[in-house]
Amino acid sequence: MSAPSSRSSATRPSFLLYSTDFMRSGVDAWATALSTPILATAPRGDRHPVLVLPGFMTNDTWTIGLRTAVRSFGYRAHRWNLGRNVGPTSKALDGMAARLDELVDRYDEPVSIIGWSLGGIFARRLARQAPEKVRQVITLGSPIRLHTHGQSWAGPLYNRFASRHVEELDLPLEAAAEPLTMPATSIYSRIDGIVAWQACLDEPGANAENIAVWSSHFGFGQHPAALWAIADRLAQPVGHWRPFTPPAMLRAAFPAVDVPRP
Repeated sequence: MSAPSSRSSATRPSFLLYSTDFMRSGVDAWATALSTPILATAPRGDRHPVLVLPGFMTNDTWTIGLRTAVRSFGYRAHRWNLGRNVGPTSKALDGMAARLDELVDRYDEPVSIIGWSLGGIFARRLARQAPEKVRQVITLGSPIRLHTHGQSWAGPLYNRFASRHVEELDLPLEAAAEPLTMPATSIYSRIDGIVAWQACLDEPGANAENIAVWSSHFGFGQHPAALWAIADRLAQPVGHWRPFTPPAMLRAAFPAVDVPRP
């Protein structure tokens, strides 16, 4: 089975994973609290700006923990300031572009973007629109290669807001799109309870990679392995990006298989 065919045939997670996802996110947060000494040794950054985009039906409150962690790693983390993310409304699309412009003007350098779930789809859209303004893109549980809304438990709710959307998701997502020109990392989980993990897989390339962790969908921003990977990726020097290699002490936290098996 090839990766594309695996993505197209993938279905949404089991009801068990879906119904326990939010509860499991509490376990992820607890694990991070216990991992504080380890995360304190994660790579530190150069204080470049980072824009964090929330997932569908969430807002900046939901990303407080993630932004706090990013700041602790040595970066200027910023919220999107656009309220609840209900999809590609004119407010969201215009507002994200304006927010990116604002940060680039303020710091006079490209911005890294972290997008959670739907926020990751938006992050890649921004990167294609203004590649000179984006340093790198990191997505968390984002179905960047979604083929049908049936691959996500959020599909029915997403469609309820369709009348407010100024753009439709062109499914399958990024089917004919060129690879991003800047480093792109997709962090995903095989126990994601909201979206099919196969739909989160990017095409690996010179600047693109997939990193697997054992996280719930709602827990990505507070999962210790995901946070370590974020710190490591953000610390990559401009022009000297290298694929992720977990430290020996954390190897068990990162599953070895990052693409569908034949």
